[in-house]
Formats: sequence, C-alpha cells, structure tokens
Amino acid sequence: MTRVETPPPLPVRDKRVAGDHTAGALSPMLRRLAEEQATGVLMREHGTLYLAQGRVVHAESPLAPGLDVLLTAHGTLATAAWQRAAERAPGIPDAARLLLEAGLLPAGALELCHLDALYDAGYFALAPSSTPGRFRYDSGPRLGPLPSVPVIALERETLRRRLLLHRLWPDPAADRAPLIRADPVAAAPIPPRRRAVLDRVDGVRTAPEIARNLGRQAFHTLVDVRRLAVAGLIRPLLTAPAPPPLPTSPLTVTDPDIALLKRLRDALEAL
Repeated sequence: MTRVETPPPLPVRDKRVAGDHTAGALSPMLRRLAEEQATGVLMREHGTLYLAQGRVVHAESPLAPGLDVLLTAHGTLATAAWQRAAERAPGIPDAARLLLEAGLLPAGALELCHLDALYDAGYFALAPSSTPGRFRYDSGPRLGPLPSVPVIALERETLRRRLLLHRLWPDPAADRAPLIRADPVAAAPIPPRRRAVLDRVDGVRTAPEIARNLGRQAFHTLVDVRRLAVAGLIRPLLTAPAPPPLPTSPLTVTDPDIALLKRLRDALEAL
C-alpha cells in the first residue's frame, strides 16, 4: 500500500488584521513595536506610551489629566492616600498597584479610571507630530493587575475620537488655545456638564487646563468645548485673525490629516 503524505495546512492570515486599513495609520513605529512584542517607552511630541510585550500598559500626556487627578478629583480616593503611595512608588502605575494591594481602592473603580486615563493620554500622544518619536527599550513597563490594551485598539479609538471632534466642529483651534466667551444672539439652555466648562472659560485657561481643573478626561472636555463653539458661546483667543464663518456647503478637504481621517472613516465604521 502506498503511503500518502498529508501536506501541512497552509498558513491563514487573520482577516481582522489583513482587512484593517487603520493599521499603522497613526504611528508605523508603534505598530512595528507591537508586532515584535517590544517592552519599553515610546516618547512622542505630545505624550508618552509605555509598552509591555507589545501592549500599551500606561500613557501620559501634559495635555491630559493623569490617573491621580481622575482618582482624587471626585472622592474616589483621598489625595493624602495617593500622595503616600506616590512617594513609595517609582511611577503612577506602581502607585496604583500599591493602593490596590492595600485595599484602599475597589479594583473595578481603579481599572475604569486607569483605562480612562490611558485612552485620554493616548489620544494626545498619537496626535500629528512635527518631530519623530523615540523608543527606549526598557524592562520597567510590565503587565500587571491593571488592564493593558492592544495597540490596534488604541489606534482605532484615537481615530474614532478624531472623527467625532471633526464632525462636531472641524476647526481644532479651540482645543489648545485660551478660550474666551462670545455673545450669542440667543443662547439656548446649556446642560450642567457643559455649563461647568463654560463657567471656567476666562480668557486664560485652555481646554486641557479646564479638564484638569474639573478632574475630567481631556477628550470629553474637548467635546464640550466644540459643542459650545458650535453654539456660539465660546471661541479661541487667537493672535491671528479669526477664521471666516463656517460655510453651509460641504467643506473642501485641504488638510492632509483630515483627508486621512475621511479615507479611514468607512473602514472604521465597518468594524
């Protein structure tokens, strides 16, 4: 009897990855680091991402309130308790672990605040940059009790947030400039959450500073700021002449970054 050798099965590509047109769209370096399961710190112009085995375990940005602010601003954790943990730990994730091990924080509340802070800072860290990113291989970041996220999940969420802000109000000037109040012809009622943002507009504070003052995520504050701009209640304090009024006809895309968002929109909505 002739023995028939069964050939090994052909490799099958993961369709979810093969069909993902967002892969590497924000940072090809970050995607390569994820593929090689790198551990270390990726430093970009507007923020820093900490990777462990190719996953994002922590993110920081000067434009986003940190985990300490989100935990202490609304009474989830006493400020003194955080300060004691921070003094004993080399970084924010380590301080959070100490608090968790000491039973000073419910695990669920800490995990939610950690993910909120990670996606918030990650949004700014992956913003368009005028300088190349730098990666430092380091054994410091590590997987632990706090949840980590795949790079692809952070990229998708960042793109989703960009598209949302663009749909609300396509001019990003109000995101980082000092904000001043405008005089609308007829102001509609303002929800309490948005009212809290408007009350802190003083011609000096920027949206990230208002977020830190309120103890809220910076991205959610950007959403409120753009909605207030749409309502004609605030505007950015710019040294250059104000941009012309928003046309009623469809916008002509000239910004390469916005063009990228529009090309990726259909791919994201199909996920």
